[in-house]
Amino acid sequence: MVASNQILCDPASSFFGYMGVMSAIVFANLGAAYGTAKSGVGIMSMGVMRPDLIMKSIIPVVMAGVLGIYGLITSVIINEKLNSPKEYSAYTGYAHLGAGLTVGMSSLAAGLAIGIVGDAGVRANAQQTKLFVGMILILIFAEALGLYGLIIGLVVASSAGSATGLCVPYSG
Repeated sequence: MVASNQILCDPASSFFGYMGVMSAIVFANLGAAYGTAKSGVGIMSMGVMRPDLIMKSIIPVVMAGVLGIYGLITSVIINEKLNSPKEYSAYTGYAHLGAGLTVGMSSLAAGLAIGIVGDAGVRANAQQTKLFVGMILILIFAEALGLYGLIIGLVVASSAGSATGLCVPYSG
């Protein structure tokens, strides 16, 4: 018997949690893929003029790849909390969706920035090597966008688990 002031946990709430898992990994990997592809085009184009700078110019590709790891970390953390759908509240599902979207979209934005800066930066570095430090600083600030999203996403995902007693476990 359920008390009149409590509601049953809706098993469909876990859908939102799984959408958070999907959002984190898919959008983060889209950002990583775009950043890698766009920077890679610039590296190959620059390599025709200055093949000696290829290894030095690989930094944007590495930074873009890290964005995919942000999505992976968040997806695994959210997925670990989806083990009991009968006790999973709508609040927790929405929080996990928000966490996944935060990390995924932040990483997507960072990947777009890294790709554009990486492409233009390595081409410019081939013509004027004094631009290297400036390019690295811009890439660091672009990567920080994804890192900010990761931090907030992890805070939201972990704090959602502390909200207990919001609903009575579903028995059907």
